[in-house]
Amino acid sequence: MAPDTMRAAYVTRLGPASEIHVGSLPVPTPGPTDVLVEVEAVAVNPVDTYVRSGGYRTPVPLPFVIGRDLVGAVAEAGPGTGFEPGERVWSNSLGHDGRQGPSSQYAVVPSGRLYRLPRGVDPHVAVALAQPAATAYLGWFVHARLRPGRTVFVGGGGGNVGTAAIQMAAWAGARVLTSARPEDHERCRAAGAEVALDYRDRELAARLAAHAPGGLDVVWETSGHHDFALAAAVAAPGCRILVTAALPAEPAVPLRTLYTHDVSLVGFVISRASAADLAAAADLVNQMMVEGRLTTRIADRLRLEDAAAAHRRMEAGSVPGRLVVDVAEDPGSPALPTRSGRSGPQANRGGEVTR
Repeated sequence: MAPDTMRAAYVTRLGPASEIHVGSLPVPTPGPTDVLVEVEAVAVNPVDTYVRSGGYRTPVPLPFVIGRDLVGAVAEAGPGTGFEPGERVWSNSLGHDGRQGPSSQYAVVPSGRLYRLPRGVDPHVAVALAQPAATAYLGWFVHARLRPGRTVFVGGGGGNVGTAAIQMAAWAGARVLTSARPEDHERCRAAGAEVALDYRDRELAARLAAHAPGGLDVVWETSGHHDFALAAAVAAPGCRILVTAALPAEPAVPLRTLYTHDVSLVGFVISRASAADLAAAADLVNQMMVEGRLTTRIADRLRLEDAAAAHRRMEAGSVPGRLVVDVAEDPGSPALPTRSGRSGPQANRGGEVTR
């Protein structure tokens, strides 16, 4: 039986990382189609900081447990959920649209957004891959309609999403060109890129054209440093340009070149993906993790007590890999009393993020 209270990293109002508290909250009560998960670890994503700060408009229940991705074990599950207590699981779509985040010892997850962790897969690797790999799936197979034999470009190939995108495109039979820092080129090639170029090269467009004289079928700049003039110069007719990140500066878009070549500009975020698409992504992510075809860099493993520091590091933009927060066996966690009854968290469910 789950305890009455739990340790959690949460905010009582939206704002800077200093608003994050680590303390005791009631263990949430799962609904008839929900699963109560005992959390082992969570990953820290840039979008977590946007929601916490109010930069991303989405309904937020207060107090709001921060975060998005978790790995853990089923603590309680109703008979209609398809899960059993003790099963190892992961999720990547909490902390959005009124759902509490997972940075706590227990989290409620809708059964349709919870996936089994394959035997033998490192749980920390799984939670680190949960969002980047699912984003790669959505980009290639939902939005870009990738097919074998296509030639694609992944900008920012040394990053978290970029590496997963290279690995998944190569798995799907695409020919992958990428740009990254020179020190990341070997890693990009190991991930499956046929060509790795310096993203700072002033002749990047010409070099891409030389390696893909027929043009590129998909252009995906994962870093947010968009150069649509470059994309237009190397796009094949019917090319799809994916947009999943953007810096504050508004780049010029050569519309005449794009529309006359039937080029589509497609933006998407994992937060708006359907539960069905995320479940399909999880199936492939699990398969590729079992096969050892998805890898990631874990830059640091932190404690729940370090949640605010983790958000500051993410906002500073200097994390060379993934930040993972260990929740289980947290040294700051006191012994929790076992509860005899149920009571949900005291939350203002009418709150909404404002800028």
